Amino acid sequence: MATVDRLQGDQINLDDLRRIIGAEVDYEAIVSRFHIPRVTAYNMAADTVDRQADGPKAASMALVCDDGEGHITRYTYADLADLSNRFAVFLKARGVGKGDVVACYCGQGLETALAHLGAYKLGAIAAPLSQLYGPVAVAHVLEDCAAKVIVTERRLWDRISAVRECSQSLGKVIVSGGFKAGEFSFEAALKTDATGFAAEKTGSEDPALLLYTSGSTGMPKGILHRQRLLRGYLASVSLFYEMEMNDPGQVLWTVSDWSWVAGIFNVMLTGWYFGHTVVAGPTRFNSEWAFAFMAAHGVTHCFLTPTALKRMAAIKDPRSRWPNLAIRAIGTGGEPLPGAVLEWARTRLGIPINEFYGLTEVNHLIGNCRRLWPIKPGSMGRPYPGHTIAVIDEQGKPVADGTLGEIAARDDDPTLFIDYWRQPDRKVAMRTGHWIRTGDFGYRDEDGYFWFKGRNDDLIKSAGYRIGPAEVEDALVHHPAVAEAAVIGSPDPDRGQVVKAFVRLTEKAMPSDDLVRKLQDHVKTNLALYKYPRKIVFVESFPLTSTGKINRKELRNREQVEPNMTPDHRVLASP
Repeated sequence: MATVDRLQGDQINLDDLRRIIGAEVDYEAIVSRFHIPRVTAYNMAADTVDRQADGPKAASMALVCDDGEGHITRYTYADLADLSNRFAVFLKARGVGKGDVVACYCGQGLETALAHLGAYKLGAIAAPLSQLYGPVAVAHVLEDCAAKVIVTERRLWDRISAVRECSQSLGKVIVSGGFKAGEFSFEAALKTDATGFAAEKTGSEDPALLLYTSGSTGMPKGILHRQRLLRGYLASVSLFYEMEMNDPGQVLWTVSDWSWVAGIFNVMLTGWYFGHTVVAGPTRFNSEWAFAFMAAHGVTHCFLTPTALKRMAAIKDPRSRWPNLAIRAIGTGGEPLPGAVLEWARTRLGIPINEFYGLTEVNHLIGNCRRLWPIKPGSMGRPYPGHTIAVIDEQGKPVADGTLGEIAARDDDPTLFIDYWRQPDRKVAMRTGHWIRTGDFGYRDEDGYFWFKGRNDDLIKSAGYRIGPAEVEDALVHHPAVAEAAVIGSPDPDRGQVVKAFVRLTEKAMPSDDLVRKLQDHVKTNLALYKYPRKIVFVESFPLTSTGKINRKELRNREQVEPNMTPDHRVLASP
């Protein structure tokens, strides 16, 4: 079996961390002694699936795919190594080489797994796209990254395939579940002969992953990461999974899309690094289904968003209803989790929920590990080993404990991105001396715990998703009834925030419940399902700044006082 060259025996310093824990020393000693050794050569496919396939876990189960319709397929580490070699050869024959972008528009499953592994083995760049994206968002990403190929599924591609007509750079479309003229069959690609395949040698600094995420202005922006990124996640994932990743027989799962950091690193690649089983399933969600799914597959560790956990906590005694539950720890992030949900997990499930904090640009900075330090409900936690975090003022100087400032990570952070794709000035704007600004404000208490207080921009955080108001506004104004739109985040007890749109209609359009539904469907169809405005306010005019721009700050201020009604507004809100 051909594998990517790697440094034998060179792993993240988790062995040191385990020894420290065994000695029962304090948190400060753990942080001061922990480090991540620098390496020259590194490849995420080699250090996960290929390494396991070359060792005693070759026949162990690596991936279980459950389509939710009763069809389950299983792949060992040897299977995944072989199939990813075949897929890499297929991609290479279609012109994919080092530095080229391989887009992936798929759900959880074999297609996404092989798109990542195959791209990494060629030294190419994997660019996952959320399956919730509509044609406008997909077309933007494909044009922006100039993807050489896209790997997708019939059910998804049929929904947005018209984007190919407006994409100048997209060369090849590889489709699973049936292909049409001008497309390539994913299933046929897996029959490619990989005899003699030699994977590309990659350096630890080589680009490998391009993640698109919403910003406060414009369409989704690309965030480029290195091959060695995985090494920066292993310690923090181990901690919020209660340092149990070295125990044999773990099963990892998330309901989150594998196009997000949470799916890729909290479950997929980290699970394979430690030689465990990763379960892929539908990304639909309801509490009863989630518990039944976890029980059926013996899930031991999972990532769930705070929104999902709030809904699951409505089931008061899940272990009596699903006695086969094997869950041991849950990681969560994206928004604060209520203390009542933490208590429910402790008393009803008998396990911890460990929260963590970070950005797609620089992640897993702060969090919890109940095994090592007590959780303060409502706090963000403490800096994870390997991460240096401070609260800084406008000049970039650290402030005293208890003082409000901007949360910042040091510029040598192991998860720090390379740059914004084709927008290098954006990263420059984040830097202050040796600090990387997060845009999030809070303070550190005397015990070293961080507390989040808010953002300095318009970004909306809803149910763990980051939503840029500008892209929702753009989708709305493309509807013939809309003349102008402004979007803000509206407080919501379940999702943290929901998207709220202020809409000025064209002269012939009239406000109605029916129009609300049509505008919501328009955003769902053309942008993304999770980005539609759950609240719509029809207005005659907008408050303006001195430069003539819509004053969103004023809209947010009104929202804090009167979230449902203001004097000259008619509100029509969806449930």
